[in-house]
Amino acid sequence: MGRFHKFKLIIVTFCIGIGVSAKTITAEADNPQRTIKHAFESAEDGDTIFIKSGTYREGALVLEKRVTLLGEDFPVIDGEFEHEILTVKQDGVIIKGILFKNSGTSNFNDIAALKIVDSKNILIENCKFEDNFFGIHVINSNFVNILNNELRSRKMEGKPSANGIHCWKSNHLTIKNNLITGHRDGIYFEFVTQTEIQDNESIGNSRYGLHFMFSHDNLFRNNSFQNNGAGVAVMYSKRVRMLNNHFRYNWGLAAYGLLLKEIDDSEISGNDFSENTMGIFADGANRIKVTANNFYRNGWAFKINASSVDAEISSNNFIGNTFDMATNGNLRVKTLDGNFWDKYDGYDLNRDGAGDVPYRPITFYSLIIERNSSALMLFRSFFVKLMDTAESVFPSLTPENIKDNAPMTKKIKNQTI
Repeated sequence: MGRFHKFKLIIVTFCIGIGVSAKTITAEADNPQRTIKHAFESAEDGDTIFIKSGTYREGALVLEKRVTLLGEDFPVIDGEFEHEILTVKQDGVIIKGILFKNSGTSNFNDIAALKIVDSKNILIENCKFEDNFFGIHVINSNFVNILNNELRSRKMEGKPSANGIHCWKSNHLTIKNNLITGHRDGIYFEFVTQTEIQDNESIGNSRYGLHFMFSHDNLFRNNSFQNNGAGVAVMYSKRVRMLNNHFRYNWGLAAYGLLLKEIDDSEISGNDFSENTMGIFADGANRIKVTANNFYRNGWAFKINASSVDAEISSNNFIGNTFDMATNGNLRVKTLDGNFWDKYDGYDLNRDGAGDVPYRPITFYSLIIERNSSALMLFRSFFVKLMDTAESVFPSLTPENIKDNAPMTKKIKNQTI
């Protein structure tokens, strides 16, 4: 046998040996000799720990080996409202089919049901999280996949609430097909880059459905953010793509479908903003593209402050909103052409689909409200209608450059991005 073939045989034998050496260790809830902690101690890298159905109360668990945790019929790991339930400090860990319940709480420490620390290539799939402080907390970790999980928390008397999925100083995360409800923020990012958030439902959280801070080059697509206290906030971030999401039923004095604060070079396309106090509120949002969205029955569809520059706003539908647009000063946009406005009453003599008369979406009354909110008491009065009609015929106070030069006369059939 040649030297090369001998070398191949050695490699194959070595690989088979590794596969044979991996073993399955079983944890049993009613057996003190087969606890999860015992399984962690006896496991080696590459092993599988099979956690049988039942309830496990073992205090704070720490995993520092590359293993797979598999649950049978969602075994419960109970933190008894006192402990951090499981901390992972190793690469390549897989966690599936486990119910994490009743973590401890703290006003000073970030206690979580499941914490991932300084790790990479982690999979958390088909797990459930109930009544925890933080649900999943990812710290300084990369290539973490959080897929098909349910995170639910009730408001408990005397106990603070925290975020469902909380990620800090991490990159290349995938957060997909999760349900998050009852937390403070559904999903929270701080110093997180190159991450995808897709097909999640973040519903009924007390503050934001999604909250970005200092997080660049991220994508969120096809998510539903609904009935949250203040909507979604993207702050101090660059190159964020927000595609085909649903922002719905976020009502309240400080509620938005989407809050943009100091963000640059970002895209908002194909989204549905329905029945929010304010569909989008942009402050210091520079070079943003807002295209092919539907704004339906919001209080304010789109408020963009004069601190924002070079926005491109086109191919959107504005239907049934109390105010289509508002601003607080001398706003300048790059383009505002080619949108459909249900309040537009111009004509299209050449029948090319675009109105022959420009449309000014910022009304005189909205400018008055911006300076004196108590003027809302005049809403729907004949005096307000008279003012807005006069301003539309002889514009003198509304911003000259904020007009759609080619308003569409029919609703735009927006395609998903």
